[in-house]
Amino acid sequence: MAGLGCQMAGQGCRARARARDASGVPRRRPRRAAPRSVTPSAVRNAPFQGRWKVPGGRLGQVLEVMPKRRPSVAAGASRPEALDAGEAPARTPSRREKAVKSFDALVRFTRPHTMLGTAVSVTSVSLLALDAASDLTPRFALCLAAALSSALAMNVSIVGLNQVYDVEIDRVNKPYLPLASGEMSIAWGRRTVALSAAASLAVGLASGSAPLVAALVSSLVLGVFYSADLPLLRWKRFPVLAAACILCVRALIVQLGFYAHARLSVLHGTGQNVRLSSSLGLAFGTGFMLLFSVVIALFKDLPDIAGDEGAGVRTLSVALGPRFVFRTCLALLGAAYAAAMVVGLLCTTHWWSAYVTVASHAILGSRLFQLSADVDVGSSKSLYELYMFIWKLFYAEYALLPFIR
Repeated sequence: MAGLGCQMAGQGCRARARARDASGVPRRRPRRAAPRSVTPSAVRNAPFQGRWKVPGGRLGQVLEVMPKRRPSVAAGASRPEALDAGEAPARTPSRREKAVKSFDALVRFTRPHTMLGTAVSVTSVSLLALDAASDLTPRFALCLAAALSSALAMNVSIVGLNQVYDVEIDRVNKPYLPLASGEMSIAWGRRTVALSAAASLAVGLASGSAPLVAALVSSLVLGVFYSADLPLLRWKRFPVLAAACILCVRALIVQLGFYAHARLSVLHGTGQNVRLSSSLGLAFGTGFMLLFSVVIALFKDLPDIAGDEGAGVRTLSVALGPRFVFRTCLALLGAAYAAAMVVGLLCTTHWWSAYVTVASHAILGSRLFQLSADVDVGSSKSLYELYMFIWKLFYAEYALLPFIR
């Protein structure tokens, strides 16, 4: 055993002796260098000289990363730069999200404030045709449903037609509209207009009511005359003709046509004829809405002066200036509310009708002039806010109309 230990010790000494160099300094084993981490950004940003050289691995070795073809980044796909920066990659919207977005564009295409105005006015005028609560029959309900559905579909057709021909103007005045913003194509808008008009006329013809069909057809004709950019048409370029179109639809066709349609339902089977002069509410509503429709026709152009001037549309707001048109609209509304209070005091046959008519119009008129005092005539935003409040007054008037008796 001792001999074996000496033999092993001798072999160890000879190994150490061979590890010495000529100078007698023992050699040391090289230490392993700590591997360097190679990030995607380091590889991507390394200069290209036939190959990318990134230090790493054992000492004296070079990690060679051969260039690879980068995949093209499609629109909306995640980019390596975005991932390195910590940005969330854009994702493709789901079918449900696309459907919601398309539905939102379609709703804005219908101009909801005009849809609400049509629904309120048709319902209010139809209720004026009732003589008593007993007239609320299933036949009257069907009559009202036909009137509402056809009127709303025609409203979509008319306002949609105006947007189709006003795309360039709306890109300045109303860039949030779907055709102006590109959310809806022109072809989609035209199809919506055509289908809405066809559906409206189909409901009118199916009802068998001549007053309803006449109201729908005349509204569509005036809508085409107002908006279509065809020879002798596009009456919106002429202030008087533009105001006349709006006045005829809102003050005459809606009042008389839909009242006569509802009255036919109430008088069905009685042998009586429809008399338009027998209702105080109808006479008052027609006169009041004549003034109100003129105001809407004039005031709607006040926030759109910049776009109308650029497109060469000579509205009264462009020709006479916004301040003059603004004061004229306030004067007309003031006269309308004063006349309404006089009607409530002198013409109503019930004390509660007189009270409701006078008090409500006094409150609404006071609120209008209170808000108008803070309007900046030089600001499109300020004018548009008051314009939308005038539409609210329009809704309120039709809500009050059945109480004027």
